[in-house]
Amino acid sequence: STGLQNRVSGVRIPPTLPTLAKSNKQTSMKPYAYIREVKSELKKASWPWIPKGKGEKGFKRFKELTDSTIVVFIAMMLLGAFVSLWDLILFEIIKMVTGF
Repeated sequence: STGLQNRVSGVRIPPTLPTLAKSNKQTSMKPYAYIREVKSELKKASWPWIPKGKGEKGFKRFKELTDSTIVVFIAMMLLGAFVSLWDLILFEIIKMVTGF
């Protein structure tokens, strides 16, 4: 059988996972290879401030960036309002319970 079993509760305890310290695998990369791999991955990324077409000028070239910023700002405001509302509700409940 694999793992230990607690005889009282009958619960099986799985064996421990192997650690990297026991492993002979090398987990580090050479600095030049690491930088080359990072550059390769960054080229695959989509950058919102780089224009997709040659005719985009002015704020049109930042449309995706501004749209994403607006979505994040609205989500932040909604989350802040939600947390504030629950803070106020729980504060009032605790105030009623404790009598302050």
